[in-house]
Amino acid sequence: MIVRRSAAVLAATAVIGSAFAPSALADDSSPSSSPSQALPSGLYGSSDPTYDGVWRQSLALLAQHTAGVRPAAKAVDWLAGQQCANGAFAPYRADATAKCGARTMVDTNSTAAAVQALEALGGHDSVTGAAVKWLKSVQNKDGGWGYAAGGASDTNSTAVVIGALDAAGTDPKAVSSKDDKTPYDALLSLSIGCGKKGSGAFAFQPDKKGGLAANADATAAGVLGALGKGFVTKAGKSSGDFTCAGGDTFDPADAAHNGASFLAESLKKSPYLKSALAGAEDQPDYGNTADAVVALAAAGSASAAKQPLAWLEKNSGAWAAKAGPAAYAQLIFAAHATGTDPRDFGGADLVERLGATGPAARAAGDSATLDTEQKDDSGLGVWWIVGVGLVAGIGVGFLISGRNRKRQL
Repeated sequence: MIVRRSAAVLAATAVIGSAFAPSALADDSSPSSSPSQALPSGLYGSSDPTYDGVWRQSLALLAQHTAGVRPAAKAVDWLAGQQCANGAFAPYRADATAKCGARTMVDTNSTAAAVQALEALGGHDSVTGAAVKWLKSVQNKDGGWGYAAGGASDTNSTAVVIGALDAAGTDPKAVSSKDDKTPYDALLSLSIGCGKKGSGAFAFQPDKKGGLAANADATAAGVLGALGKGFVTKAGKSSGDFTCAGGDTFDPADAAHNGASFLAESLKKSPYLKSALAGAEDQPDYGNTADAVVALAAAGSASAAKQPLAWLEKNSGAWAAKAGPAAYAQLIFAAHATGTDPRDFGGADLVERLGATGPAARAAGDSATLDTEQKDDSGLGVWWIVGVGLVAGIGVGFLISGRNRKRQL
């Protein structure tokens, strides 16, 4: 997913789906770092982390772990220390010692991404346990999640939360709303049926009239969510069948199959998915393409992932260098899902390049960890809409993912 899930990325995805995804306002009045403020030494990336600090940090740490690298302790501690007392995470808190309050911009995507990373790294059960508890507490009646607590459910947010639940050892099927709806019920309601325009794809959200419009970014996230998978996954059993599934027994596996079929068909026309942002419709969406490769591999459509993977190996270097750590993470996830060596990705060492964007990794044998908890109060309730301009120059892949979410997705 990936997603793609910074606040900026989510905003872009929401616009593509004809609706904004609102974000709850953050705790302190100035959560971002200004050009005059030095970034935390444990943070990955050099760009302003206001809208994607936790997101890009989570993906970076998870990608390093996936590649067999032990992230720097201060990088892990920084991520854990971003948590509010209620268990939620905001995109970025410049002063993590300040209590979270009604103005704290906590969201489901940052929280779910942090859970996936910290669960993989281990040693942070209290942090991830509190985060999962918060995610459960803000589940919508339809079984899904929006970017902000209380916001309308969307495919990307629901998928990244499913990944977090799975990472934490919680069966998503057992997490139900007050109306007895599970996350899978929400995803099924966002899957476009056979024979309709965009058949097989997932929509980001329904439009004002309840209609569903195909969204490649949401589809890549939806496939992983329907399969119960997170950002990191391996190739699934090959199906070799792209026939649209439907009928009275339509289930999450069918929705994942259909979503993968939609992506495979879309990638027949070109080896990459195109941007859906206004004015950039003919430009490649590197992040979404990487997420599609992961989704196709996870759904057992490895053959359909070969061409876009090869295209990424040849063409994604400049994009990743500009977009930063989350972009390198997305490519590492794509390599992992397809059994490709991330240290020889079109001749580039993705692991080394990701590592260069943050603190040096721990030496072999260094097992020091610090399970940091912020004893803060947090509150929700004020809404904020992220401007579309914030995503300029960033891939729309997995959010919200990417899912990189400055995108986002």
